[in-house]
Amino acid sequence: MTPIDLTPLESCFLAAIEEDLGTGDVTSLAVVGGAAQAFAEYVAKESLRVCGLSVVEEVVRICDSDVEFQSVSNDGADVEKGTVLASLRGSARSILAAERTSLNFLQRLSGIATGTREYVSAIGGARAQILDTRKTVPGLRILDKYAVACGGGVNHRVGLFDAVLIKNNHLIFQSSVISAVQVAREWANSSMKIEVEVQNLGELQEAIEGVADMILLDNFTAEQTREAVEIVAGRIPLESSGGITLSNIRGFAEAGVDFISVGALTHSVVAADIHLRVKMG
Repeated sequence: MTPIDLTPLESCFLAAIEEDLGTGDVTSLAVVGGAAQAFAEYVAKESLRVCGLSVVEEVVRICDSDVEFQSVSNDGADVEKGTVLASLRGSARSILAAERTSLNFLQRLSGIATGTREYVSAIGGARAQILDTRKTVPGLRILDKYAVACGGGVNHRVGLFDAVLIKNNHLIFQSSVISAVQVAREWANSSMKIEVEVQNLGELQEAIEGVADMILLDNFTAEQTREAVEIVAGRIPLESSGGITLSNIRGFAEAGVDFISVGALTHSVVAADIHLRVKMG
């Protein structure tokens, strides 16, 4: 995977550590000697796709830059239960201080990557690509979308600033889908794509006439999606969205759309089962 720039998230990591640590880890201060050293390993307790090791390293560094971090696996790797992902060596108190925060990030991001892998596998052989959405944890969107990419998905727009996506709440301010697309086209720069959400075949036809760059089929059934694909006939990329699960996604992929966006990738994450095994060092 392409390394992620964690610089913009420095304040987020600090806040997460401070939230947990507060004025100090009173348990470790009480029962772990200040000079005690430890060796610890992050271990997968289930089969998963790894994501977030660089975040773990940064969280540990913030807690104590003298703790030695060693990555054993890599982001984007598929591992089996019992696999060691990374190790730590240094102050026992520092390792215990970083334990929960680092695991929270690693478990969430690996959970997103693993879940995305399942969706990608579910449509294996189809032309469609799996997209994420903006349904992410506030402040952690960069990480959530990085995890989707680690899982084999493709990132949709990052935010409201990098692409035009005209949805039903925008359309109420225009007389038609055609008008909305044309107004957006006049406003946007030439490099900015114009996507429009449609909720029926009538709006689909308007989006075609308005020459949108991409059309989002909102809550279409698989059969309606197949009909939309036939109408568009490859002229404009199509995205399916809404009500799509692992159990029905294959039908949408086989209908012939180019993209399928799944909010559940990031809004309904099942955290990966990973623990930190600490030993006296």
